[in-house]
Amino acid sequence: MDLTAVRTFVSAADAGQFQEAAVDLSITPQAVSKRVAALEKDLGVRLFSRTARGARLTIDGQAFLPYARALLQAEERAAASVLPGRRALRVDVLGRRLSVAGLLRDFHRVYPETELDVVTLFDHETAIAAVRSGMIDATFRTVTMRGRPLPDGVEAAPVFDEPLYLFTGPAHEFAAADAIAPAQLAGRRIWMPGNLPGTEWAAYYDELAAAFGLTIDTVGPNFGIEPLLDTIADSTTLATFVSERTPLVWPAGHDLRRIPLRDPTPVYPHSLIWRTDNPHPALAVMRRHLTSAYPGRPDTGTWAPAWA
Repeated sequence: MDLTAVRTFVSAADAGQFQEAAVDLSITPQAVSKRVAALEKDLGVRLFSRTARGARLTIDGQAFLPYARALLQAEERAAASVLPGRRALRVDVLGRRLSVAGLLRDFHRVYPETELDVVTLFDHETAIAAVRSGMIDATFRTVTMRGRPLPDGVEAAPVFDEPLYLFTGPAHEFAAADAIAPAQLAGRRIWMPGNLPGTEWAAYYDELAAAFGLTIDTVGPNFGIEPLLDTIADSTTLATFVSERTPLVWPAGHDLRRIPLRDPTPVYPHSLIWRTDNPHPALAVMRRHLTSAYPGRPDTGTWAPAWA
């Protein structure tokens, strides 16, 4: 199997568009298309459905993606194994557009000489297993889901409490509010089709819903952020949650609103997780940088699950 084609497939899957993947890989969109087509021919399946808005993974593409990532990680480990002391610090950020990716970018601005290998692992179990096995050096996750303590030899430190905002269209009942209290959302629907059962973020929002009497609607399918924004913009009843650091771009006509939540402010608690015997020197530097920048959670005024 051509690993260059596999790498191109993973980049296109992450980007959601062949053109954006081409920019990331410094090749032409035509080259991306040819590599993916060659991989599809080799596998005998279609990996993407091409649409006017980009490229969406097929069911076969979704099934192949984690194995494709594993292939690339195996290739990287093989290469790094012959370069003692020169391996990049490998860190999982869950999603490249999420706030924790911003934390890692901030770290790299301060320490530009640190070589980073940024990966995106989906679920908590995979990320923790990757830390334990040495596949990655650290991961940003919420710690810890009830009933899922960290294994021996793995530690965590809080690094960022991310305030939540209510995100609505212009006709929503709270669209004109300067701020609202979570209790005001009791009985309201918060649409989050990306909340998959068993994930740490679904566990967080389940606790939030129980604490304040709101309803988390996970009815899908999850077509991504753009269709979600389109639906929210036209709805008088649906809303969702975002953070101040969620990078969102929408058509001017949508007139979407990002409304602070206060009294208390729900915060999504991010921690850095690593293996205690990991000797990578850059890991220690990153840990010091992140933990020294964390001010600590205030005793009052915020909400987070007790297990976090």
